[in-house]
Amino acid sequence: MTRILISGAGVGGLALAQALRRGGMDVVVYERDPSPRPRRQGYRIHIDRDGNAALAACLPPDVLERVRSTSGVNGDLVAGYTDQLERTTAQTFPPSGDDEITCVDRYVFRQALLTGLDDVVRFGCTVASFDVGASGRVRVGFAEGGGDEGDLLVGADGIGSAVRRGLLPHAVVRDLGVRCLYGRMPLGPDTDPLVPADFDRGFSWVADRTGYGAGFAPLRFRTPPGGGASDYLMTVLTATPERLGVPDEALFRMAPDQVWRLTVDATAGWHPTVRALFAHADPATFFPITIRAGEPVAAWSSGPVTLLGDAIHPMPPTGGVGANTALRDAQTLAGELLGGAPVVDAVAAYERVMLPRGFEVVARSLQMAGSLLGVAV
Repeated sequence: MTRILISGAGVGGLALAQALRRGGMDVVVYERDPSPRPRRQGYRIHIDRDGNAALAACLPPDVLERVRSTSGVNGDLVAGYTDQLERTTAQTFPPSGDDEITCVDRYVFRQALLTGLDDVVRFGCTVASFDVGASGRVRVGFAEGGGDEGDLLVGADGIGSAVRRGLLPHAVVRDLGVRCLYGRMPLGPDTDPLVPADFDRGFSWVADRTGYGAGFAPLRFRTPPGGGASDYLMTVLTATPERLGVPDEALFRMAPDQVWRLTVDATAGWHPTVRALFAHADPATFFPITIRAGEPVAAWSSGPVTLLGDAIHPMPPTGGVGANTALRDAQTLAGELLGGAPVVDAVAAYERVMLPRGFEVVARSLQMAGSLLGVAV
C-alpha cells in the first residue's frame, strides 16, 4: 500500500490526511508541536466557498459536521472606517445558509480536523530533513532523533518549512515590513454592548493617517465547543516597526500584556468606541507576528516530495484566503493521489494546478496588502 508522510498538522495537512485516510491510503502526520494546544498563529479564520467545497471533498461526513457545528455564526458585512469611525467602504453579502461555514476559530477547527486521526498524527516529531533513495522512496529524519520512510513526503509545515528548504533552497519568503499584533476581547454580557452593531456583522477595518490599521471580527460559536472556548472579538493592529517605535528584537520578546499596551497607546486618539475594544481586550491573548509573502517559484521536476499551503505559497492575511488555498491544495492533491496514477504522476498533475493557482492568490493578497497596509508590493 502506498504510504504518505505529511510534515505538519495544520489546516492543509490535516485536511489531506482526512481525505487520504478516507480513501484507504496509509498516511502518517508528523507535527513539531508537543500537543494540539493553541499556537501563536492567530484566532479567527475566514472560510470561503472554495474552502467549503474543499472541506466537503476531504472530510468524512461526521468530521465535516463537527467543523460546521463548532464554526462561527455567519456574517454579512465587510466595512472600512476612519479612526474616528466614519465609514469609508462597505460590502454586504447575501445571507449564508446554515450549511455554509464562513468563519472558524483556529484551535477549535484544528481539534475538529483531528477527529479520528489519533493513530495518524504524531505530535512532538519535527521533520528536519529528507533523502530520496535509489528506489524512489523518501526517508525523513526527525530533529528529536529517528526517522521514517514512505512513498511520498508532503511538506505542509508552514512558512518556515524545512521540507521547502530541502526541496527548493532557492525559494524566497519576503518580509513585507509590517507587524501584526493579534489579540481578542471576550464577548459576553459585560462586553457585548461595547461592540458596534456593524462590527458584529463580519469584518471591520479601521485606519488612521499615520500608518496604523486595525481589524475587528467576531467569533460567536454556533454550538459551544467546550474545552474552555468561548465567543470573542478578534482584534488586530498593524504597523511598521518604525511606526510602532519598537524594533523586532524587543517586540518579539515582549510579554503579552506589553503587546496589548502597545495597541492601547497606538489608538489613544481614535474614536472612543474603537478604543474601548482594545481597552477591554484580554491582555494575556496578545502576540506579534511578521507579515510575509512567498516569491513565485518556477516549476521544478516533480518527484516523491511536494509542498502544500504556506510551505510553498505563503501570503499576507489581507485576502483572508490563506487557509482556503491550503484546503484547495489538499483537495487537489488527494484527488490526484486517489485517482490511481503512480505517485510521481499524481504529484506532477497536482503541482501543475497548485503552483499557478497558489501564486495567483498570493498576488491578489499582496494587492490588498498594498491598499490596506500601505506597503510596497
